[in-house]
Amino acid sequence: MSSNDIAHGGFAGNPGANLPALRGHNAALVLGLLRAAGEEGVSRLELAGRIGLTPQAVSKITARLRADGMVAEAGRRASTGGKPATVLRLVPGARHAVGLHLDRDELTAVLADLAGEAVAVRRAPLAFEAGAGQVLATAEREVAALRAEAGGPPVLGAGVACPGPLDHTTGVLHRVTGAPRWDGFPLRDALAERLGLPVVLDKDTNAAALGLAHDNDVLSGAGSFGYLHLGTGLGAGLVLGGSLYRGARTGAGEFGHQIVQWDGPICGCGRRGCIEALCLAAVARGDLPGAARALGVGAANLVELLDIDRVLLGGRTVLEHPQAFLGGVAQALDEQAGTRGRAGAGRAVPVALARGGARTVADGAAELVLAPLFGARQS
Repeated sequence: MSSNDIAHGGFAGNPGANLPALRGHNAALVLGLLRAAGEEGVSRLELAGRIGLTPQAVSKITARLRADGMVAEAGRRASTGGKPATVLRLVPGARHAVGLHLDRDELTAVLADLAGEAVAVRRAPLAFEAGAGQVLATAEREVAALRAEAGGPPVLGAGVACPGPLDHTTGVLHRVTGAPRWDGFPLRDALAERLGLPVVLDKDTNAAALGLAHDNDVLSGAGSFGYLHLGTGLGAGLVLGGSLYRGARTGAGEFGHQIVQWDGPICGCGRRGCIEALCLAAVARGDLPGAARALGVGAANLVELLDIDRVLLGGRTVLEHPQAFLGGVAQALDEQAGTRGRAGAGRAVPVALARGGARTVADGAAELVLAPLFGARQS
């Protein structure tokens, strides 16, 4: 299994499916366990027990991964009477992935290793509404600079996160709110040609949620969560039952366009009273409690609809006023829990800032490339 095989794996058709270079669910499971173990590592016998394979089968898989430089020995376990077990660990620097967050006014690029840690970061101004020419040129320039800064390490591909709606299976954008000239543009394929890399495209909120789903602290006791991103717009990423949920047409998570006030302000989508319009209008006039209240009402609706375990907040506007938004959303969820009259009433749903800060989406975009290597579930 060569690095060339991995770098040119099949992102087209079903981006996010397991890369052909790994050729097998079992190899992905082995890598996933090694990634989760970190520097502590895992023995072959432990891997076999957790996956349900024979030690011989695990030895063959790990031998191939070692030959490819992705796995290395990390010492031996203390003997319990027999031969000390050799411990294996993931080699994070063996491969890398680019993550691009194409926001409406800024591009953030990260280069992440196999552990998902950023080894280089760049930011540049962007005018997403201006259309493809400027966006493609900026992305090409920044990715080239990013790779050069890191010394040109082997790169599997680029994950790209941008505003929706879009179709992640074809890599084509639809009528993005406020940027209609993108409708029908094959952004994934255009970027793949410019970057010379396989590309996976998804909505910004989906990418962020996928990245957060690999944080053990996030999923501890919370198999389902909603990531609410309030920046230049408002959207949600959903992880249900431990898996990223996109919907059949990548339409899930259009959270910001719930209409909650019939005669409310006009939204960029053309309708009135969307939560996005209410939040952004309140922020613009300096009414942070009002903005947080609107976001909290939407969060409560989401909890009511999907029975999720946790709400995570992110995005530029939230990060500029974290306590105001945390307090407002928590209050709305507490009020909902206190007025529920059927089974499940009173269940407290925790609210927290998403890890990663301003890089949450870009880090998640890199995970669009990395996650399939480790058998991550998506739908």
